[in-house]
Amino acid sequence: MRRQLMKLAGLAAAGLLALTAAQTTAHAAPAKAAADKAYFVFQDITREQFTIELTDPAKIEHARELVSGETSDRPHVIGRIVKRTAYYNPRWSYHLNPDTIDFFDQAIEVCDSTIPYTEEHLDEAGGPFLPGLVWCPWTSRLVREVPRP
Repeated sequence: MRRQLMKLAGLAAAGLLALTAAQTTAHAAPAKAAADKAYFVFQDITREQFTIELTDPAKIEHARELVSGETSDRPHVIGRIVKRTAYYNPRWSYHLNPDTIDFFDQAIEVCDSTIPYTEEHLDEAGGPFLPGLVWCPWTSRLVREVPRP
């Protein structure tokens, strides 16, 4: 029974990520000229900060609009965790796969976690904790764009 619940939670998380990506495509405005990569910092309720790399021009534009206050639509970050440090996010032992990062308004609870809690329980991520390695910190808010490291 527990194994079935874990599989169901993983499928739900993966479905949420796919749905969020589909919503982004449906709501994406034509992107202005943007670099091929951009880096943004988000903060959560713990006031810890986490850097993400974006490669999709529409998502880069959306992130810039969030930082500037031009929009408040889909303010939270979602993506799949990679369990290793990224050069642009050296404080943490994990990062988000840039190809999976998206933005959301609401998400299911199974993918919610703070930045430090995720770090402390990274060895459990992908099982019952953050099934499918999908992470959607509900209190995430972009705070700034940072220069390319």
